[in-house]
Amino acid sequence: MLLRDVSDVKRLKQEDGPNLVTQGSTELVHALLANVLVEAMSIFTVPVVLGGGKKLFADGSAPNSFKLTSSRVSSTAVLIGHYERDGEIKMVDGALDSPSKREIARQKRMKREG
Repeated sequence: MLLRDVSDVKRLKQEDGPNLVTQGSTELVHALLANVLVEAMSIFTVPVVLGGGKKLFADGSAPNSFKLTSSRVSSTAVLIGHYERDGEIKMVDGALDSPSKREIARQKRMKREG
């Protein structure tokens, strides 16, 4: 089914049926995010820098909080994260709980070198 309007999504969400899935339409995703109609999302992070492109979270997206519920890395190094809506927005510290061995060695080296 081709959805042309956010009102179609609102109507379908009220009906019984399978989950609705969108793929590749940033315009529709932007409209769904702006209207708080996204319950879950899977984000594929491809390790390639192209220098430009469309924004996933455009101006006008409604603030939402999502939690990572699963993740995996493909054989081609694509990171796939699945996120589900998580209530109120929480500000969190993005620092890791503990530094890696490599980071500890880097910090020691920086101290030594001044």
